[in-house]
Amino acid sequence: MDFGQQIKTIRKEKKLTQVQFATQLHVSRQAVSNWENNKNLPDIEMLIQMSHIFDISLDQLLKGENNHMNNITEKVIKDGSETRKAKYNMVTSIIGGIFLLMGLLMLVIKGMSVEYVDAQGILHENFFLLPLGFLSIFCGLILFVSVGIRALIEKCKAKSLTVKE
Repeated sequence: MDFGQQIKTIRKEKKLTQVQFATQLHVSRQAVSNWENNKNLPDIEMLIQMSHIFDISLDQLLKGENNHMNNITEKVIKDGSETRKAKYNMVTSIIGGIFLLMGLLMLVIKGMSVEYVDAQGILHENFFLLPLGFLSIFCGLILFVSVGIRALIEKCKAKSLTVKE
């Protein structure tokens, strides 16, 4: 049994109309209708509220009586996976940005610094900032490109899955 049919059955067993159920969840009747007709699925917070209203466990609500994965279980798994990917991309982008800023800062410092020869004839300059600056910029760009390539690969995989279905 799919999720929409399941919540419709449980709602009727609890002798609730769509309007009464929607009022308890603080949503519109159309939202409940869309869930029951599998036009869209509720988010995790709404699932928790449903389990309280129906007085059943989340496990039973998600898996149903036959304990098989249904469309809502697949959605929860997919949402968790997408959240992890988004966090990974965000952290990688922030690190890449930090590398770029550090590299630019090193190049600016090198450009603004004074090179001089002291009384003993020793040249004083901070030449090391050039390779470090370029290396930092290169690392930042590599991180940005890797995030972009990964996003493109995921997008292509998603397109190929929807075409197959």
